[in-house]
Amino acid sequence: MAVTTGTNVMNNVEAVRATLYEALKNDPRTLVMGEDVGPRGNVFLITKGFLDEFGPQRVLDTPLAEASIVGIAVGMAMEGLRPIAEIQFSDFIFPAFNQIVGEAAKTRYRSNGDFTCPLVIRTPYGGGVRGSLSHSISVEALFYHVPGLKIVAPSTPADMKGLLNAAIDDPDPVLYLEHKKTYRLIKGEVPDGHYTIPIGKAAVRKEGHQLTVVSYGLNVHQALEAANQLEADEALKVEVIDLRSIRPMDKQTILASVRKTRKLLIIHEDNKFGGIGAEISAMVAEEALFDLDAPIHRLCGPDVPPMGYALPLEEEFMISTERMKQRMREMVKF
Repeated sequence: MAVTTGTNVMNNVEAVRATLYEALKNDPRTLVMGEDVGPRGNVFLITKGFLDEFGPQRVLDTPLAEASIVGIAVGMAMEGLRPIAEIQFSDFIFPAFNQIVGEAAKTRYRSNGDFTCPLVIRTPYGGGVRGSLSHSISVEALFYHVPGLKIVAPSTPADMKGLLNAAIDDPDPVLYLEHKKTYRLIKGEVPDGHYTIPIGKAAVRKEGHQLTVVSYGLNVHQALEAANQLEADEALKVEVIDLRSIRPMDKQTILASVRKTRKLLIIHEDNKFGGIGAEISAMVAEEALFDLDAPIHRLCGPDVPPMGYALPLEEEFMISTERMKQRMREMVKF
């Protein structure tokens, strides 16, 4: 980790842009590729101006063909480049499923270590922006079953930069998830210079002793708001863990917190059935069941297809801070 000289206030989208720019500037092996990343500069303007500065060999504006984007990037990575492939929205990642699961994730294993696949696949995910059925889904549970593939979901600008740097440096493929509602909503201090945050290390965002809450992405900020309100109004002490890395998962931090608070609530926007919360619940039940004073609870998106465009449908699907606060209160007083 390089020594930094200061910090700048950025939002999440600015942190991603700054990190990509520094990577392109500092490492000639690095390139970005995807739909509309060239003259348009990405639908969120993340790569605006990159084409003019780095040229079409480093900023590849691709056809609308996700299988080709990832498939070509896999070949580039195996030949020593550091491609950062963008899937414009996570809802469109499915044509590239075989390239990610069947090719990239298996490269090191099937070559007996002769080849690696230092590939980053960036994609915005999640709802709350009136994206409707085709621009709102969460895809993490569809990929976290796959050995050989790392998955990160940062929630703060500093983590956006540190985890993206770590993903670029990693010799194996990393699926890098960016919750689109946090892009301009969340701001914070971002250190200057190159630094990394280890993939697989969670962060305790708020300490407490009456309940452990585990979450990631947008829900972390809502959980913190709910926990802070409960502490101010009712003196309830809730511990909030930001998972940051979905695979590998920081079991040690989760288990240490659960053994302290003796209660666990898992919150994520993705559908409840078969989600990340199910894996965390099983892990805690296997390794810390007799440390618990209450059943493990999950507060998640409903088991329906992605949220509709109508605002009441979207709000019903998303998990509000008030719902989080109510469930936290119930569990503390259980």
